[in-house]
Amino acid sequence: MPSLEVITSLVIISVAGLIHASFQMSVSMLTLLSSHTIGSKRSQSRLVLLTNAFVFGAAVAIFMMLATMALIWSLLITVVNVHLLWIICCGLLLGLGVAVWLFYYRRQAGTTLWIPRSLARFLASRAKATKQTAEAFALGLTGVVAEILFIIVPVALASLVLVQLSAFWQAIGIIVYLVTSLLSLLIVNGLIGRGHSIGRIQRWRENNKHFLQFAAGSGLVVLGIYVYVEKVMTIATAVAR
Repeated sequence: MPSLEVITSLVIISVAGLIHASFQMSVSMLTLLSSHTIGSKRSQSRLVLLTNAFVFGAAVAIFMMLATMALIWSLLITVVNVHLLWIICCGLLLGLGVAVWLFYYRRQAGTTLWIPRSLARFLASRAKATKQTAEAFALGLTGVVAEILFIIVPVALASLVLVQLSAFWQAIGIIVYLVTSLLSLLIVNGLIGRGHSIGRIQRWRENNKHFLQFAAGSGLVVLGIYVYVEKVMTIATAVAR
C-alpha cells in the first residue's frame, strides 16, 4: 500500500495534469487538423490515423518536458535547499494563475488564444498542409512546445514531485501525469473518431471557454496555496519543533 506521502504526491501530479489538460492550444490544433482533413474529402480511417499520430506526438513532447525538468530539478536539489525549490514552484503557480485569468484568451469572439498572430498563422498553415502521419506527429509535438509558457509550470511542479519518489512510484506518477494532461485531447480525439461534428465540438469550446479559463487559473492558484502549505509550511513547522 502506498504511504500517505506517496498518495499526496500522486494527487498533486494528477491535479497538475488536469490543469495542463485545460489549456487549449493542442485541442485547437487537433480540431483544425481534423476540419482540414474532412474538408479535403479524406476517409474516416485516414482522419483517425492523423489524429492518433497528433495525440501521440503531444504525449512524446510532454514526456520529454517532464524528463528534462526532472533532470534539472535533480541537479538543483544537490546544491539548493529543496524548500526554496518548492517556494519557487508555488510562486510560479500563483503568477501563472493570475496570467491565465487575464490573458489566456484574446478579447474577441471565438477561441482565439494568447499566442502571437504570426505563430497562429504558421500553425494553421502547418495543420492545413498535414497529410501524412509523420507530419501529424510533428504537429502534435509543435502544439505542446508552442504553449510552453503556460504548461511549463504544471510540468515543473509534477517533475519536482516525481524526483522525490522511488523509482516505482516515479513510473506510476509519469503515467498519471501523461493520462491526465492528455485527457482533453483524448476526449476530443475519441469524439472525432466516432464521427462527431467538428462544428459541435468547436461550439462547445466557444460556449465554455470562460469556464475553462477560470477553472485553469483558479486551479493553479489553489494548487499553489496547497503545495505551499503542504510542502513548505508543514515541513518547516515540523523542523522548528
